[in-house]
Amino acid sequence: MKPQKSLRARAMDILSRQEVSRIGLKRKLVPYAESEEELENVLNEFAERNWQSDLRYAEAYIRSKSQKHGLLRLKQALAQQGIDEETSRKLLPDGTSEKQTAIAVLRKKFKHPAADLKEKQKQARFLAYRGFDADTVQTALKHAWNENWEDGC
Repeated sequence: MKPQKSLRARAMDILSRQEVSRIGLKRKLVPYAESEEELENVLNEFAERNWQSDLRYAEAYIRSKSQKHGLLRLKQALAQQGIDEETSRKLLPDGTSEKQTAIAVLRKKFKHPAADLKEKQKQARFLAYRGFDADTVQTALKHAWNENWEDGC
């Protein structure tokens, strides 16, 4: 029979593959912890040694998702991982780049402007699902197929 991995070794394995928030790491380790105290000790040690960092996790998450999703969806996902609002606000893209992202996402999904109201609503719902706010959605729908769309924002 194989000896069981220690909680520290499991945490190290998880963090060696990807950045994980403290809450995410805790969720993954809970089934293997013998006590809450043991789990908290490992989490605290990893945070003190900077092996686990919520800031690094937030930066990596935003870098990987900000070209596909709007601020609302990014904020919500970070909040679910225990990233405080102040940290997310510092790292999230500004309004202008969010509008450019919305336009790029819209143009990638839909190759031409909406022909009628039904199609326009479909495009708006798509952008809203991706986490773009109403103003950004309207701006994207208005400027997406202009020749100089970057200037329109």
